[in-house]
Amino acid sequence: MSTPVQPTTTHAFFVQSAISFGASLAACAVGIVYLPVNGWVRGFLGVSLLYVVTSAFTLAKCVRDRHEMTSVAGRVDQARIDKLLAEHDPFTT
Repeated sequence: MSTPVQPTTTHAFFVQSAISFGASLAACAVGIVYLPVNGWVRGFLGVSLLYVVTSAFTLAKCVRDRHEMTSVAGRVDQARIDKLLAEHDPFTT
C-alpha cells in the first residue's frame, strides 16, 4: 500500500500569493487615503482593514491546523491498519 503524496506549493505560487496580498492591501490603503471624507472615517476604515487582514490570517491558520490534525490522524489510523494487516495470519487457529 502506498501513502498518498501531500501536494506542496511551488515557490512561484508562494511569491504570486504574497505579491497579490501586498497589492490588494496597498490598493485598499490608497483607496482609504484618497477617500473624500474626514480623518475619523479614514481612521475607522484603516483600523477595519487591519482587523479584516488579521482575521483572515487567523482563519487561515485555524483551517490549516484543522487540516493538518485530520491528516495526521488519518495517517496514524492507516498505519495501525497496515500493522494489523501485516501481523494477521489467516491460517492460524
